[in-house]
Amino acid sequence: MTVLARVRAPASTANLGPGFDCAAVALDLWNELEVSEGDDEIDAEHLGVRAFALVAPLEGKRFRFTDDIPRERGLGSSAAVIALGLIAAHAVTGRIVEPEDLLAEGVALEGHADNLAAALTGGVCLTWDSRIARVADRPPAVPIALVPEATVSTEAARRALPQDVAHADATFTAGRAALLGAALASGSEELFAAALEDRLHEPYRSRGAPLLESVRERLPQGALGVTISGSGPSVIVWARPEAAPACAQELIVRYPDVRVIELSVSSRGAHAL
Repeated sequence: MTVLARVRAPASTANLGPGFDCAAVALDLWNELEVSEGDDEIDAEHLGVRAFALVAPLEGKRFRFTDDIPRERGLGSSAAVIALGLIAAHAVTGRIVEPEDLLAEGVALEGHADNLAAALTGGVCLTWDSRIARVADRPPAVPIALVPEATVSTEAARRALPQDVAHADATFTAGRAALLGAALASGSEELFAAALEDRLHEPYRSRGAPLLESVRERLPQGALGVTISGSGPSVIVWARPEAAPACAQELIVRYPDVRVIELSVSSRGAHAL
């Protein structure tokens, strides 16, 4: 059996509070794909296979996915799978493609670009109009993920959002989004802590992510803030680097039924092995 490509793609956390649909961070938690020659029946509806088919033919291929990113938990599993398919297809065809071109190819499958941009480029990304700006290698805090057993579909979380928001809420979030961009670019813990509030999506998604308010009411020692990860239900507690281990331990004690993962930020996006 001839292996044609082995690729991996990282998890991601999107929005970071006020950066709705435009900010994301790649996380050091990975899915992988091996493409080899073979005549096995192909699941053409698999998201990664559909991404591969956008670039290269499926005939004569065998796909083996390894999934370590929890599904439907707000950690960018679908974006990682799409990135795997795109990177593998281009590896098989021998073409070298820039991340923004890959984003343009895959965004129709993902539906929104923030997670996919981070999965493709790594680090801390802002995206708009299929453009990507990698603004930093890492944010000014360590992400600690709280991952419950419950799942939330992105489509359901989107339906929970109102069509209209109050002008005051839009103004509030625009100001926090500006702070977020400044914090990510400068590495300022002070600005980052001030930025992590939102009134466009988090208030409407908090019912499906009850850990948000629970943690926010009593932040662990050394935490700068907490955000819903993507559509939820997972949340990210952002801790000062020196306080991250103790912060994670406090969360483990407080939430024994929740998976607590102290993560690092991946400086690499999806890539061939």
